[in-house]
Amino acid sequence: MELKLDVVVEGIEPASADWRRQARDYLSNLAIPLWSLGQLLDLAEQLAAIKQTLKPSVRNKVVVAMAGDHGVVDEGVSTCPQEVTPQMVYNFVAGGAGINAIAGVAGARVVVVDMGVVADLDELARQGKIISCKIGRGTGNMARGPAMTREQAVQSLEAGIGVAGQLVKEGAELLGTGDMGIGNTTPSSAVLAALTGLPAREVTGRGTGIDDQTLARKIGAIERGLELNRPDPGDPVDVLAKVGGFEIGGIAGVILGAAYFKVPVVVDGFISTAGALLAKRLAPQAVDYMIAAHCSMEFAHRQMLQELGLRPLLDLDMRLGEGTGAALAMNIVEAAARVIGEMLTFEAAGVARNEALEYTP
Repeated sequence: MELKLDVVVEGIEPASADWRRQARDYLSNLAIPLWSLGQLLDLAEQLAAIKQTLKPSVRNKVVVAMAGDHGVVDEGVSTCPQEVTPQMVYNFVAGGAGINAIAGVAGARVVVVDMGVVADLDELARQGKIISCKIGRGTGNMARGPAMTREQAVQSLEAGIGVAGQLVKEGAELLGTGDMGIGNTTPSSAVLAALTGLPAREVTGRGTGIDDQTLARKIGAIERGLELNRPDPGDPVDVLAKVGGFEIGGIAGVILGAAYFKVPVVVDGFISTAGALLAKRLAPQAVDYMIAAHCSMEFAHRQMLQELGLRPLLDLDMRLGEGTGAALAMNIVEAAARVIGEMLTFEAAGVARNEALEYTP
C-alpha cells in the first residue's frame, strides 16, 4: 500500500522520551568515567530512543542514492555537462564510485533511485540494478519558471517515502541519504534561501569547484528563481516545487519515511541536508530520527545544520556527495549501538566506583 504524504507527516511521532531517559540512566552507569565517550553516548541515547530498546541494532545498513537532473544547468551554473549524471549512475551500478568504496567499509548496501535523470535508464531498472521512480526527465529551469508542479513535488516526496518503506520491510535498520545530479547545489542553495530568507549570495558556494564567473551566474540564477517563483517559506512543498529538485524531494521523503517507520537516518552533505530541511518543515519531529554525518566544504552547509539543530559527526573537508559522508559515519553509528548494547555497568562488570571514575573534565 502506497503511503500518502499527509498520512506520514501526521503519523511521525517524537522519539521515545521514556526510552531516552532509560538509556541515559544506563549509559551514566557504564564502567567508564562519566560520559567519557562523549558524543558517542549521545548517539547511543538517540538510537535507544528511536528503537525503544537498550540494545539497538543498526547492522543492516543501506545508503539510498537519489539521482536527478536540473533544468537550471542551462544557466551555466556548473562546469560539468549534464551527461555526467547518467554516467555516474552507471558507475554506481558497476561498483566503481566513491560511495561504493566507502559503503563497502561500512558493510552498507547502495540502492540507486532514478528520480528524474534526463537519460533513459529503463534498462537498468528492468535488470533490477536501480529503482525507477522517474517523475520527469529533469526539472524545469527554476530561473525561468517553477522547477516542477506541486503534484510532482508531492510525488517525489511520496516516492522517497515508498523507497524507505520498502527497505525497512526488507530489514534495513539504518538508512543513509545520498545524491547524484549535475547542478544540484544550485537548487539546494535556493531551498535554503527560500526557507530562511537569507540572500542567495550568502548561501551559494562553489559546488564542484566553479570559477568566479560561474559562481556569479549561479547566484544570479537563484536570485531570478526566487524573485520569479516567490516560493512560500511557510509551505515546504511549494518551496520544493518552485526551486527544488526531484532527488531533493526524494531525499526528504526517505527521511520522512525513516521517521515514520522509526528507523535512524544518516543525512549526508549539502544536497541531502536541503532535503532534511524540507522534511523538518513538514514534520518537525522527524529531526529526532536524523543523524548529521558530516559538515561539508560547501560553506552554507553549516547554516543548514544550525537550522536543523544537528551536530555533525565528522568534519573532513568533504564535498563529493553521493552519500559518501553518510556511509563513512555509519561505522560510528554502529559503534554507538554496540556501546549501549554490549558494554557493562559498574555493577554488572564487578568494577568498584571511585572518584577517578566519576571525574568528568
